[in-house]
Amino acid sequence: MQRLLLPYRLNVGIALFNRSGLVLIARRIKDDGPEILEPGRDWQMPQGGVDAGEGPYVAARRELLEETGVRSVDFLAQMPDWLTYEFPEYAGPPHRLARYRGQRQRWFALRFTGPETEIDLNASDQSADPEFDSWRWAELARLPDLVVTFKRDVYIKVAEAFAQFASK
Repeated sequence: MQRLLLPYRLNVGIALFNRSGLVLIARRIKDDGPEILEPGRDWQMPQGGVDAGEGPYVAARRELLEETGVRSVDFLAQMPDWLTYEFPEYAGPPHRLARYRGQRQRWFALRFTGPETEIDLNASDQSADPEFDSWRWAELARLPDLVVTFKRDVYIKVAEAFAQFASK
């Protein structure tokens, strides 16, 4: 099947801001099928798929919990539009994301209100392996330079949309 005929996977992204206006990013452990890492560009904000019958905000809270253990948040904003990115060409073994051409994302800005001890990249009770090996707080405007190239345009738009919540 031609790649352009494949659908986008519904997905959510979370810009989790601390009280100082920095955003949580985590370092990917490995490639995940068509989401291939690039040297020096292995950081990203939490994101994940929307399950059937699940609303985007509910998916965002679930994905944040699964990937980071974070429960303590306040809602700040939601981007009104869905953003898309295309997966790079992938010639690897069959993979769960191979049936998609890319991801269609709704982004949310949330304020982290808990203690940093709440952040646990191994908190998921899922059988899946952790996606990240470390996390840190970063300036939102710097994120497009830390993420894989095929997500860069999305991160630029997210940084512009949520700049009001970022540190000055």
